[in-house]
Amino acid sequence: MSILQGSKETASLADFLQILRLRKALIALILSLVVVTTLAVTAFLPRWYLATTKVRVEKPEGEVKLFQAQNSNSYDPYFLQDQFKIMQSEKVLYPVIERLGLNARLAPVLGATSNLPSAITYRYLVDKMLRIESQRSSSLIEINVFAQEPQLAADIANEIARTYSADRIALATSDQSEGLAHLKKELAGQEDVVRRQRDAVERLRKDLNISGVDLNARYSDMEIETLRQMQNTLIALSVDAIGRKTRWERFKSIAPSDRVSLVNSELIPDQNIQNLLQAYLVADQKVTQLTPRLGEAHPELVAAVDARAKIRQQLDGQLQGYESALEIAYKEAEARVAELKNQLAQAKVDQILSARERMRPFEEAAQKLEDEQRLLTTLKLTLRQREIDFQVPKKTIEILNTAEPARAPSRPNWVLNATFAFLFGGIFAVGVAVLLEYFDTSFRTVSDVETRLRLPVLGVIPFARDLLERDTDDPAELEPFRVLHTNLNLTLPAGKPQALVIFSAGPGEGKSTTLHRLARLMGAGGERVILIDSDLRRPTQHRLAQRPKEPGLSDLLTGQRSLDDVIQRQLVPGLDFIPSGSVSGFTLSLIYGNRLRDAIATLKTRYDKVVFDSPPIIGVSDTSVLISVVDGAVLLIQHRRNPQSMVLRAQQIVEERKTPLIGVVLNQVPPNAGGDYGYYTSNYAYYSDGTRSRSRRAAAGGRPPSSGGGPDKDRLVLHEPES
Repeated sequence: MSILQGSKETASLADFLQILRLRKALIALILSLVVVTTLAVTAFLPRWYLATTKVRVEKPEGEVKLFQAQNSNSYDPYFLQDQFKIMQSEKVLYPVIERLGLNARLAPVLGATSNLPSAITYRYLVDKMLRIESQRSSSLIEINVFAQEPQLAADIANEIARTYSADRIALATSDQSEGLAHLKKELAGQEDVVRRQRDAVERLRKDLNISGVDLNARYSDMEIETLRQMQNTLIALSVDAIGRKTRWERFKSIAPSDRVSLVNSELIPDQNIQNLLQAYLVADQKVTQLTPRLGEAHPELVAAVDARAKIRQQLDGQLQGYESALEIAYKEAEARVAELKNQLAQAKVDQILSARERMRPFEEAAQKLEDEQRLLTTLKLTLRQREIDFQVPKKTIEILNTAEPARAPSRPNWVLNATFAFLFGGIFAVGVAVLLEYFDTSFRTVSDVETRLRLPVLGVIPFARDLLERDTDDPAELEPFRVLHTNLNLTLPAGKPQALVIFSAGPGEGKSTTLHRLARLMGAGGERVILIDSDLRRPTQHRLAQRPKEPGLSDLLTGQRSLDDVIQRQLVPGLDFIPSGSVSGFTLSLIYGNRLRDAIATLKTRYDKVVFDSPPIIGVSDTSVLISVVDGAVLLIQHRRNPQSMVLRAQQIVEERKTPLIGVVLNQVPPNAGGDYGYYTSNYAYYSDGTRSRSRRAAAGGRPPSSGGGPDKDRLVLHEPES
């Protein structure tokens, strides 16, 4: 089981760091590939140049309203959001496209052979080239344009600023002109009312034969004073009704799709509608952010678009309700005016019935004329004020700078891409290492091997490169094989020659090299040993021994040579050698089993150990035949190579042949393998001369991978108790 699989409940930071040490080569490789790939892609990406124009935009005073004070300008984030959309609208960008000829200038960029349609140019300009930004709590807007030509980026940024500025000025002028026209219309109508009322007063004067009467005279009786108060109230209500009617008709004339832009102006002060607009802008901004990164069918984008549509539907409903509220308020005001007129008429009837009945029609007409003249004077003053404001308009937009062609590209960003590559590559590499560790089912610890296989571990061979080319005088490098030799002799019957085979479950586990080194050590230890290369398909021992491959075992079993002819003497003192032989395509089948058994019996009379180098037991039939004729077998397992199921299958094959399986050898175990491997690989250094070992490793270039101080650190720890 892996480190993660074996201790999921107790996994700690130490386990994670152990995985990083074991997989550091893989992590470095993946990180390098990600970084190199990112830098290579960055090198081939097109260069984009940035040009920026800054404009200052202030919220306008809003619509012209009768008898209402205008608020001062203030920072409004919702107003700025509206301006962002206006700058990116067709109304502003289509004139820019036409004046700069972008349909032709952007055609080569998009691979077109002729001029692009304006719709495609507009969409490419909005999606790829234009970015509108603003700092928080500031009325400054930055128009950022990216293009593959520095001059083109500067031209587009400057032209957008000029077009937007002209549009803003035209809009402000048109609003003021419309307000002035409405006021002039109301003034002309009031002049007609005053004229007709004056004519009515003169007719009454003539009919009643009244001359020399002061129209400004006031009577002291209570009834006339009451009528005067009611008349003043009627004038005030009439003015209020006119204002409400004006606001309703103005709002009603605006298209429903354009009413959203009025929410933050003074025309719609309703807080609920403003809250809905804020929610709609937030939802719209989210859709804008998700659209470049996600596909149209992505669930998150679809949900964001649906949420925005629902909020917009609610907002349109509120605006429709606001229109209805304006109409109701206007009608209520007219109803109050009508009711007051009725009351005033009734009061006048009552007054006529009084003693002063004759003068009252004239006085009433004169009072009405005075009221209408007062209203006319108010309209004239308001119109004059608006005309003065129109002649000196407030500048609500200012272009602060002119965009210049950039000298260096802003995209791609090498620093940002490299940083992202390191971060992503590191996370991805560590994730791959953890996943490999999680799904790796090879044997990891000595105790795990002994528990699953129910076999003793005879030796642990540390990792080493070019094992046979290294200086064999170093005790630390010889000690693992001495331990294996000792444990093997202690396991086998004493004083009795033995024929042994060392096999592995799969190829490439270092079996041949380990056996060759062990056989040399056996011979150097005083035993008479013969090494037989029975891997007839892919022989290796003759190359390791630097001896000829023929004649050998295949020649002996086919009867072409005798036993003495195939034995090569004194590979080293105490070690003889039989190579694989020269017969092409030879396989060790059951036909040759008895001959091999006879040869082994003869060799056991001459040697203490007869050791065979065999092919892998899984997938090759030779090993099964060989195991059936020897006295015992040793299973070699390379660290982190094959899954446990494969090793268990190899053990099962041997047990089916009734051949004793003596034990297990763990091969190529790195010093930083962790677990109980460290007890073996570190303690071997007890017998070494640290200075000599380090110098030989440096000279041979074969220092095994280590972590946390390496073998030198292990020696220091192991030597402390002895001192």
